[in-house]
Amino acid sequence: MNQSLRATLAFGAFFVALGLVGVLQSWQVALAILNLCLISAVMSLGVNIQWGYAGLFNVGIMAYAALGGVAVVLVSHAPVPEAWAAGGSGIVAGVSILAMAFGAIQIVRTALPKGWVRLVAILAVLAAAFWALGEFYYPGVAAIEAVNPARTGFLGGMGLPVLFSWAMGGLLAAGAAYLVGKLALGLRSDYLAIATLGISEIVVAVLKNEDWLARGVKNVTGLPRPVPYELELQSSPWFIDLVARLRAGALEAATSDAAREAMLRQFTVEGAGIAVKLAYAVLFALVLLIVLAACVRALNSPWGRMMRAIRDNEEAAAAMGKDITKRHLQVFVLGSAVVGIAGAMLTTLDGQFTPGTYNPLRFTFLIWVMVIVGGSGNNLGAVLGAFLVWFLWVEAEPAGQWIVGWVTQNMDPASPLTQHLVDIAAPLRLFVMGLMLLIVMRFSPRGLLPEVARRG
Repeated sequence: MNQSLRATLAFGAFFVALGLVGVLQSWQVALAILNLCLISAVMSLGVNIQWGYAGLFNVGIMAYAALGGVAVVLVSHAPVPEAWAAGGSGIVAGVSILAMAFGAIQIVRTALPKGWVRLVAILAVLAAAFWALGEFYYPGVAAIEAVNPARTGFLGGMGLPVLFSWAMGGLLAAGAAYLVGKLALGLRSDYLAIATLGISEIVVAVLKNEDWLARGVKNVTGLPRPVPYELELQSSPWFIDLVARLRAGALEAATSDAAREAMLRQFTVEGAGIAVKLAYAVLFALVLLIVLAACVRALNSPWGRMMRAIRDNEEAAAAMGKDITKRHLQVFVLGSAVVGIAGAMLTTLDGQFTPGTYNPLRFTFLIWVMVIVGGSGNNLGAVLGAFLVWFLWVEAEPAGQWIVGWVTQNMDPASPLTQHLVDIAAPLRLFVMGLMLLIVMRFSPRGLLPEVARRG
């Protein structure tokens, strides 16, 4: 079976399964799954750029997703004037101190030769910076976090349209990836994985504890949305008329005007939820198509051939005059930027920023499974893997509960076996993920849509 036919059948099977969810469960559930699949596909493409193109084993995915999420807060949330008045100058001073300290360290490293004199000078700069932060930054943080901490307690954002935050999420993640790459990309692959995981934990820990930035674990809720709210649609005459026309057949069966009004109200509420999720799906699909088109074009370009050559044989590529470290840094930044965009999209969909949800299971393990199952090095395979894995991740639990209910329908509810089966229904998704990964690795080790070998 050629790859085009395999891709067509695989995506067709996914959308058929999604349609069955809409019919058997609800269309709102089906669209919610679709939206998360689209976001996961963008994130999977970012990891595929790093691993599939260059062989970089980045286990710090959740850090860049979290930075994309905090970008939504910094860009779209309204500023908090009281917090800025209380401690904004301290934060500005703290950032300036860090920038000056960094510049001073660079000057010292350039001006002085290696030795104890340079070491003492660097330590002196760090000590001075630490003292200055204690005088200006920390009092400012305390003043900001004391401003109505139950509702704000942070600086807020710039109050710009939320769609701008998606691009800012990519830029913020790219900037962080540049700094991380400068520190870690010289490490061997296994040490690189450990370093990126550790750095990602540091980033998430900072976001959880620095309340002045994004309220920490108190979370930021009520973030702006790029689509209408359900309540707005439910009260809009044009939307009510649209629902009435679409559901005219069902409404005609109503036995009275009161029954018809109640039925129309119910249809309007359901339709508003579906319409909002469809609007999100359109936005996310546009971003996915843009990122996918850029990835395909990059992979088929001379730059893409060069990256694959570096991935396959670094020594030979270096002998041909390629700067391996520079190219690794470049692809690391690009992949992290795409993950940051996906992180901003996810926070926008949730409508809140919750640092406590950034855990390795969701943002590292699942995304890597998506890339491996779909086919690393194949952009369309990364999208397929994201669709398939997220669908199974969501539907494994209700499917497990249905299977357990069917198996135990004639069993004694109080028996230990019945209780055990009921208890294992929810975590069945972990078993399903492992089983799926095992089957794919056994029968298609390069993924469902393997990378196509190109010559010339």
